[in-house]
Amino acid sequence: MKKTIRYIEETLGIQVTINPLAKSYLDRLPLFITETYQLHKTELFNMEIILAELKGDEELSIQQAEKQLQQIKNALQMKVAIVLENVPAYNRKRLIEKGINFIVPDKQLYLPDLLIDLKENFTNPKTKQKSEKLLPSAQFILIYHIIHRNETWKLEDYPFKEIARKLDYTPMAITNAIDNLKYNDLLEVTGEKEKFIRFRYDRSELWNIAQQQNLLVNPVLKTVFVDEKPKDIFLLQSNASALQEYTDLNPSRQEYFAIEKTVFYGLQKSNVLVNPNEHEGRYAFEIWKYNPLTLVGELPNDLPVVDPLSLYLSVKDSRDERVEMALEQIIEKYIW
Repeated sequence: MKKTIRYIEETLGIQVTINPLAKSYLDRLPLFITETYQLHKTELFNMEIILAELKGDEELSIQQAEKQLQQIKNALQMKVAIVLENVPAYNRKRLIEKGINFIVPDKQLYLPDLLIDLKENFTNPKTKQKSEKLLPSAQFILIYHIIHRNETWKLEDYPFKEIARKLDYTPMAITNAIDNLKYNDLLEVTGEKEKFIRFRYDRSELWNIAQQQNLLVNPVLKTVFVDEKPKDIFLLQSNASALQEYTDLNPSRQEYFAIEKTVFYGLQKSNVLVNPNEHEGRYAFEIWKYNPLTLVGELPNDLPVVDPLSLYLSVKDSRDERVEMALEQIIEKYIW
């Protein structure tokens, strides 16, 4: 239960005390339940709750667990949560569908009876739930590491806080992103007081593994067309406008530019965009999930274009044969 205590405290930001369930309570329960679960009692936000930890040699049956947890709840008149050391994502989904309280230390805390549902992709960075896709911030780190291979400043040489400062993320966002990469077995974390990252594979392997596991996301959130480019703002070419710089693809009539989402929403709020719409315009603004300018950074490239790997991900689903051929050129040139 030490691992569970630590996880609850780090995730919820509170101190908890967990004690074995008293004999007077255990005597109210059928023998098969006490043989299946280690039972403890705690209090979360002034509500008593029983933690039923599945014993190590027991296999999880969602149907049986639902009935057994209901028996505990009925007998003791308290909320009940099942504690699992490890459980596949599809079983976690089934537990959620049935509204069953559960805790998987370091992965997920789902307590609908307490209106709590904490997962790695939007809450505390300590919860490392494996996701089908990388977080945009995690993908940013991965691509930065790959494309900046020749720079003297290396991600692996600096602690988390320095990485956050360099990449213009908050320390929490960087920790969350690194946890996401770690859980997907792409890197390791070393150090105690100051933590450092070590990627598990060389750069080409990292890219190939992430591709094979379908972890990488399209950096483009959406595309908005405008009739004029805002003044005093520097934008990188993207999509077909960038492909013509990296490959043999002929120039595109439509001009594409990448813009980070907070920058775009700031322009939108200031009403400086001329005729913004989702259909047509002189310029196509691709709103990105991470900052294309920061990602390019100090690359030895004088072209005002987005990085080649994010570009690849943004157009890889195109059915245009010319684009497909251009993407093959990008892979040959930039995946080492």
